[in-house]
Amino acid sequence: MTADATGPTIRPGIDLTESTGTRILRILRPSAPVFIVLIGLLVWITIENPNFTDPNVFLIFLRRAAPLMILAAGQLFVIVSGEFDLSMGALITLVVILSGSWIDGDPSRTWPVILALLAIGVVVGLANGLITTRLRVPSFITTLGTMLILSGFALWWSGGTPKGSLPDNFRMWGRTGLEDVPVIGQLPYSVIVMVIVAIVTAWLLHATSFGKQVFASGGNPRAAFFSGVDVPRVRVLAFVISALSAVIAGILLGGFSGVSPDAGAGYEFRAISAVILGGAILGGGRGAIIPAMAGALTLEALFTLLNLLGLPNPIRDVFQGVIIIAAIGIAAFRQRTSR
Repeated sequence: MTADATGPTIRPGIDLTESTGTRILRILRPSAPVFIVLIGLLVWITIENPNFTDPNVFLIFLRRAAPLMILAAGQLFVIVSGEFDLSMGALITLVVILSGSWIDGDPSRTWPVILALLAIGVVVGLANGLITTRLRVPSFITTLGTMLILSGFALWWSGGTPKGSLPDNFRMWGRTGLEDVPVIGQLPYSVIVMVIVAIVTAWLLHATSFGKQVFASGGNPRAAFFSGVDVPRVRVLAFVISALSAVIAGILLGGFSGVSPDAGAGYEFRAISAVILGGAILGGGRGAIIPAMAGALTLEALFTLLNLLGLPNPIRDVFQGVIIIAAIGIAAFRQRTSR
């Protein structure tokens, strides 16, 4: 749902003077169910596979979940501000394909290419934000168009077959980690990156004036406008954060699985589902980083359990579709009851 600073959407305002602690407690309260479901799934997985509690095995699980958790953190900024971002999956695919093509196995190119990819993420985020806020195109349509553009460009660039290869100093972010760590042995770099993203985004959303403005822009854009909040600017920055999270996730996924033409397929919907499972509502104004990332971990735990139960891929796709529909339904119900 899109609402500009002068639009008709009216909901209770967000208190810009509310203390950080009070605000965190208020926004965490609706997200408690996701932690209950997550614990239940982890217990069930442990019953099916007793080795799951082994530190190395559990860290492998976290390594697989890290990209989606990072995406959920980025998507949350957009949803809390009152918008959507459907371009994340296509941007991930583009990141992976360009990485393989530009680096082409040369380790000396890794960091220049990573910086270039981050710059592309900023451009994509700015484009999504400016088209949505300045041209007043609904973000659903804007980011759907961006998704098609990025997917088409990735297909054209690769000719349908990914080219090039990724060197070890790129793939390490998704495949290796710090060695000889007490108790756990290896600490995956992807888990370290995920924790850093969680800390930075939680601080940014819940402990800064910008974070308060994000909540205000989604909760009541008209009241935020009259309180001095530059709603379009806040939403543009939210899109940039979302795009950068997709670039980071793409780097991790590329490192883990290599160059693939469908590396980011479906990730935009998983990220939105994770955010909603974490207690956010469509239309903006409510959400929290840790529950959103817990929602992503819950989805990964569910897919892991379905795999352990031996269900075929089509059945897992059905479950994913049901989760997405249920998440959207829950969000719609929350939105009605919050008015």
